[in-house]
Order: sequence, then C-alpha cells, then structure tokens
Amino acid sequence: MEIFPISLKLQGQPCLIVGGGHIAYRKAVLLAKAGAVIHVVAPDIEQNLLDIVHSTHGQYHADKFDPQISLSSYRLVIAATNDKAVNQAVFEACEDLNVLVNSVDDPPHCRFMVPAIIDRSPLVVSIATNGASPVLSRQIRTQLEASIPHGMGKLADFSGKWRKAVKEQITNPDERRIFWEDLYASPLKEQVFNDNLIEADRLIEQALTKWQKPKGEVYLVGAGPGDPELLTLKALRLMQQADVVIYDRLVSPAILELCRRDAEKIYVGKARSNHSVPQDGINALLVKYATEGKRVCRLKGGDPFIFGRGGEEIQELFAANITFQVVPGITAASGCSAYAGIPLTHRDYAQSVRFLTGHLKEGSPELPWNELVYENQTLVLYMGLVGLEKICENLISHGQRPNMPVALISKGTTPDQKVVVGTLADIASKVEENHIQAPTLTIIGEVVSLREQLQWQ
Repeated sequence: MEIFPISLKLQGQPCLIVGGGHIAYRKAVLLAKAGAVIHVVAPDIEQNLLDIVHSTHGQYHADKFDPQISLSSYRLVIAATNDKAVNQAVFEACEDLNVLVNSVDDPPHCRFMVPAIIDRSPLVVSIATNGASPVLSRQIRTQLEASIPHGMGKLADFSGKWRKAVKEQITNPDERRIFWEDLYASPLKEQVFNDNLIEADRLIEQALTKWQKPKGEVYLVGAGPGDPELLTLKALRLMQQADVVIYDRLVSPAILELCRRDAEKIYVGKARSNHSVPQDGINALLVKYATEGKRVCRLKGGDPFIFGRGGEEIQELFAANITFQVVPGITAASGCSAYAGIPLTHRDYAQSVRFLTGHLKEGSPELPWNELVYENQTLVLYMGLVGLEKICENLISHGQRPNMPVALISKGTTPDQKVVVGTLADIASKVEENHIQAPTLTIIGEVVSLREQLQWQ
C-alpha cells in the first residue's frame, strides 16, 4: 500500500486553492461539501468559484502565487493551475512547512491525493489509485454507486444515534460488532431506508432486550489453490465475518488479505518435518476459541476434505458440541491442472482420475502400485515432491512405461506458477535444474501431452 487513506475533518478549517479556473472550481465544490473555509489565490477567477469562496466566508486574493505567503495557516493546499512551474512552486513551499499539498493531475508533486468519492453522508466511500489512473477510480466509483443504496447515509445516522445505548448494554467489543452486523442484516435496515424511524427504534429496542451472548461457531473453509478469484462467495463472506482466522501454510498472502482486517490471525502452518502446531493443538485451538463465543474461520488451502484433515477437525468439534459449517474449496488437482492446460479426464486419453498422497512413511511412499499402472487413467499426486523419484521408480517397476508423460506444477494458479513436463524416466532429474519448490502437484498420464496445445497461462 503506497498511500494511507484517511478522512479529514475540515469543518470550519481554512484551505487554500491556487488557481481560479474550472479545475480549481471542481476542487472547491468538494471542499465546500466538507465545510471548509476556502481561500483562493489567482490573478483571475471564474464567477462560480468566487461564489463558493464567499459562501464559505473565505477570501480571494487577486494575485500570482508568492512562495513567501503564510501557508502554515492552512490545513491543506491545492495547486490547480495549468502552469506546471507554479504548481511545483506551490508543492515545494508546502513541503518546506509540512503542509498537506495536492497538485492536480501531477502525482509526483502531491503529498495527498483527492480520491473518487461516493457520498452517502455521513457514509463516504473513497477510491484512489495513487494518481496512476483517475479514470479507473471513477469507473469503479460508477460501479459501486449502483450497489450502495442512497439510504445508507440514513442508516449511518440512525446507528450513530443508538451507538451509546448499545455500547452501554453490550460492553464486549466483539459481541457489540456481532450485534450490529446482525441488525444490519435484519428488516430494520429497510425501515430506516423508508424513513419509518419509529418502527426502526422499536426493532432495535427489541433486539437489545433479547440480546444474548453469541454462541461460538467454526467455519471450515477451503481457500482454493492460491488465486483469490477462485474463492467461493460463501468462503469470502465467512472469512470477512470471523473473529479468529486459523490458517495453514498453503493459504496465500493474497487470500489472507481478504479476511477481516481486525480478526485475530493464527498461523498453524505445516511443512514437511516442521509442524508449527501439531494437529491436536489445532483441534484444541478451534474448540478453545469457539467455546469463548468466537466465530472461528479454519482456513485451509484447497479443499478441507481432500488431504486436508478437515474430517478430523470436525470430529473434534462434534465431540465438543460446537456448531460448524464446511465450505468446499477448489482442490489443487482441479485448479492447478486447469491453469496448466491439462484436463484430468479426456474422452481419448483418460476415463478415470485418482487423487493420491505422495507423503512418505518411513522414507517410502505407500501406494497400491498394481492399481496405478493401468492405461487411460490420470494420477494426481499431492505432496509428492520429496518422494517423486521413488514414486516414478515404483510405477516403472510395477509395469508402467518409462515414457509416460508427467507434469510437475509448482505454486499453481498463482503469479509464481511454474510447470515442468517430462516422463516417469526423467521428471525427477528436472526438479533441481528447474528450481522447483513446494507446494507442488504431480499429474501422471497421457492427458499431460495436451498441455502443449491447451496451455493458456
């Protein structure tokens, strides 16, 4: 994040605009809405801008900008001339005095940006691109405008009126947040939108009277293989309402960023021979936080029920009489194969597919080798990087042909995705020379030969 978004209270505060034309007028309109006292310095001024200056009880100085004027008396300054040299002089003078300054359409000479704005006062939404693309900001604003009802401002005002009473009755911040979230999902919102405030007051009084400490719940959520856009809608909704997020090593930073910002985040990642928190400890954490009344998101890479030990976790929750939900995710086999351009089944090449774990037990993979050497099937191996050489040797020794195509996909569906294609005879030797790192997925079968034609990433 290159800029820090803040909301400034400018009611009654002096602000200076350098420039008297249409650009200056547009900025003055926004500042006037925020209640600022607007002063303008410019040799000439448009009448509509002068009207705003007078209506806000500001002053117009009919002169060129002089860096020696007292800029420190202004909360912020906007350089809005069509002269780059003047705008730069304004910027440099403000920087010397640590005064917030914006040069319109000149990002290098801005200490703050003016975002695209959706005004549902007191609710205000701003969209900024750090000056990279104001047109994109405006386009996103247009899209959001349609999804934010105009009554949201009324709802914000109504909430402010009741905030103190709710805080006095529900003292725990997490419980209070849940109360408001539930309230906003209730019929009360429509009553406020339609100005039925007597009924809205009755509904919130009723909700406060009936309020009980919330019961804890666990959401077992599949985060998919890495690309945030592969999350399900339900996964995203539960991630954003959880009080605690317990996540593993396969959850990408981009997906973790989508969780509620103020949720407590606990890393329980597992790597080969390095389990930061053992499974029993993870189970205990789920029970602990849910028993405290928290909404817990157990966020797992891929799908929680495919080599994710999700079944063990919900058995523990069931035994503790804790409510839970399971949200499937796109498993790595589906996501990585699709992004690599390798269909797992194909009418001409594979009529079945098997998901297997390549995890080693006492240094050797334990798999039903005789069942894995048939033609016209696809094998998908999770966690098979370390044991890849032994897996290939076993398949060959049990009758599979050495030239059977193999694809190794590293960090699939992410910007760092890497795909290496070979055969059972040579794929293991390609791991080191291509600097392949976990997490990986291995696909074995004739379908791999289609990648040359179908790859799109």
